[in-house]
Amino acid sequence: MTASERAAQIWTVLIFAAYHRQTVGVDVLGRLLGVAPEEVGPWLAPIRGFCLRHGLPPLASIVVGDPGDEALVSPSELHREQSLVFHHSWLDAETPTPADLEASEPTSPDHKRAERSVKSRRV
Repeated sequence: MTASERAAQIWTVLIFAAYHRQTVGVDVLGRLLGVAPEEVGPWLAPIRGFCLRHGLPPLASIVVGDPGDEALVSPSELHREQSLVFHHSWLDAETPTPADLEASEPTSPDHKRAERSVKSRRV
C-alpha cells in the first residue's frame, strides 16, 4: 500500500473523529493500521498538505500523542486549529483520492507552489 493510500485511509478516520469532535491518539491510529505509532507521522503529511492547499482547517491537528513533525501545528495554535477542524462541515466536502493526497505531499512540486502561494497571502 502506498503512502497516499494510507493517508486516504487515515483521512476517513479523522473525518469521523472530527464529526464527533474528538481527537485521535497516534497510538490508536497505529493500532488501526497495524503499525507502530511512530510510523503514522509521515502518512499525515499529505493530509496536512491537502488541507493547506485547499484552504481547509488542518485535519491532522486532531491527531495527538507526538505523531511527528509532519502533523504538528504550533502548540500555541493547537486549540484554535482543532476548534476549526471540529466546526468544519467535513461530511459535505468531497473526500480526496490517494492521487489528490499524493499531489499534496510536501515533496511534490504542486504542494510547494501551493505553500508559497499561501505564505504570500499571509504577508
